[in-house]
Amino acid sequence: MIEKKSVCQIVEEWLQEKDYFLVEVTVTPDSRIVVEIDHAEGVWIEDCVELSRFIESKLNREEEDYELEVGSAGIGQPFKVLQQYVNHIGSEVEVLTKKGVKLTGTLKSADENQFVVGVQKKVKEEGTKRPKLVEADETFGYDDVKYTKYLITFK
Repeated sequence: MIEKKSVCQIVEEWLQEKDYFLVEVTVTPDSRIVVEIDHAEGVWIEDCVELSRFIESKLNREEEDYELEVGSAGIGQPFKVLQQYVNHIGSEVEVLTKKGVKLTGTLKSADENQFVVGVQKKVKEEGTKRPKLVEADETFGYDDVKYTKYLITFK
């Protein structure tokens, strides 16, 4: 069976000195290899083809047959690595917490430990009759959320 670790090493070799980054590699027991890459400005099909050919040049089909799929992380899919959070700072995101609360807001920052989303909340100020919308920052640890994904809006 083809090892995930060896595929990751091959992909990392191809990624050197490129602005792409690895999102995920999956290798199934029936030797189906799926490689997801991403880039701040999107993924070009030509680069997926180039990476696919590079991987094929490093693996030997005579030793083991496999199916290979190389593509982008997919818009609207949950973030899987920190770099995806960093690339979407300033964008609208949807967050589903492990407690089942779904929030939408602007991704403000992200680091190795947590990320911050600015969300609109209704707050009733003292002396006013109606609550008004104010932006509040919500901080999340990555283990506190089921997913975070780029929110696609059509305006």
